[in-house]
Amino acid sequence: MHTLKLTQIGNSVGAVFPKDLLARLNLEKGDEFYVTETPDGLRITTHNPEFEAQMRIGREIMKERRDVLRELAK
Repeated sequence: MHTLKLTQIGNSVGAVFPKDLLARLNLEKGDEFYVTETPDGLRITTHNPEFEAQMRIGREIMKERRDVLRELAK
């Protein structure tokens, strides 16, 4: 378990992440991450869940319309 400390950054508030947690999440200064609410609390991930959902739908469409896409590629 990690404890994050909130600190004032200009007119905003930011959290200080320990180096070992950043290494575990494979994050560096300037990287983006996503926080989503779950029934158990909050989830921090480096993957965009909205993008993943859009890609899943895109793959389904490509699978269903394979012949149409093949013709368009000609």
